Amino acid sequence: MTEKVKVVTLGCEKNLVDSEIMSGLIHERGYSLVSEKEEATVIIVNTCGFIDAAKEESVNTILDMAELKQTGKLKALIVSGCLTQRYKEELMNEMPEIDGIVGTGDFDKINDIVDKALSGKKPVMVGNPVFNYEQKLPRRLTTPRYTAYVKIAEGCDNACTFCSIPIMRGKFRSRSMESILAEVEQLAAQGVKEISLIAQDSTNYGTDLYDKFMLPTLMNKVSEVAGIEWVRLHYAYPGFFTDELIDVIANNPKVCKYVDMPLQHSEDRILKRMRRPGRQRDARELIRKIRERIPGVSLRTSIIVGFPGETEEDFENLKAFIREVQFDRLGVFTYSQEEDTPASRLPDQVPDEVKEYRANVLMEIQREISSERNSSRIGQVIDVLIEKYDGRGDVYVGRSMYDAPEIDGEVFARGTKLEIGEIAKVRITHSFEFDLSGEVVA
Repeated sequence: MTEKVKVVTLGCEKNLVDSEIMSGLIHERGYSLVSEKEEATVIIVNTCGFIDAAKEESVNTILDMAELKQTGKLKALIVSGCLTQRYKEELMNEMPEIDGIVGTGDFDKINDIVDKALSGKKPVMVGNPVFNYEQKLPRRLTTPRYTAYVKIAEGCDNACTFCSIPIMRGKFRSRSMESILAEVEQLAAQGVKEISLIAQDSTNYGTDLYDKFMLPTLMNKVSEVAGIEWVRLHYAYPGFFTDELIDVIANNPKVCKYVDMPLQHSEDRILKRMRRPGRQRDARELIRKIRERIPGVSLRTSIIVGFPGETEEDFENLKAFIREVQFDRLGVFTYSQEEDTPASRLPDQVPDEVKEYRANVLMEIQREISSERNSSRIGQVIDVLIEKYDGRGDVYVGRSMYDAPEIDGEVFARGTKLEIGEIAKVRITHSFEFDLSGEVVA
């Protein structure tokens, strides 16, 4: 009997890429991939372990899947990803429901793990997190056929005091440009039009392999691959955001005018405690330069509230900074006290209820800002990647180059018959807090 395998992915897009490669390997092995968990004889839960909420979700998902040993067809439950890399002993000791474990540097051996788990051996394969995607592996996309993420580097060397990524993913290491371009060419041949380049620290790409910042060169080369229409950049570390990178985003028509640059805070005292690069004046100058040299750019950042020692005055200043800078997109996270990180040992930990309050306040401020920023698009004709058709409202729904998949807003467009995956020109007529609507331009 052919085993039926279900892969459950939790966490970030980088984890999604790992899951897609595991799915490709499983398919190549001859196992059948299924979408319904009740049909699965093998389930792989690819976990996230970044913050407490993600850990809790991962554990709850593992337990939910384990119930299918009684109610479904499940024979083997395998756990992979960041949680296993960090807590393999605890998981195996405290969750006997788990039949096998694989870490972030060993997921390319998933078929061995499946085979051993099915034979009752309870394998644990968690070594150093060194896998860097240089070897050519099969990949089964789970994103829509026209868009895909491409991981350009793994790990991180920045040692922010709040972050456990280096513990789970290892030191920063770039993929070779040749391996990235080969993957992009393969994805383009499958019909992918939008490539989202991802890494924990994308702006540092190439410094370890080529002794210089190579992200601008890489983005230009990706845009030259036949069939690729949009190149999107995620997680641009502000300390390495070069003038050359700004020029590429500004001048290459296939590079989305979209900058996802996590700043984490505005106040120098907090930034120093976080061990983040530069200070508030540096962030202001970089933002000014980006907006001046990339007209119409959409600027996204993420902020952590409730970091140890964050006072009411710090928070009031942060609010003023957000109101002044007017980010187009904003993600707000409450500080999570992660064990084995320097920040977890800092004094003046902020109560959870204060963190939640501050996060809600910032998001209310951002609602007003986003609504105002969106209104400036009215009258513009923008390119929109069509993702679905809403028959009830007789409208097409898509994203502009200013909106990343899953996390940003949508564009609702009325017009002639369009194809899913097509990039259409839409004249914006109305704006909302996070979304836009308009008419397709013939």
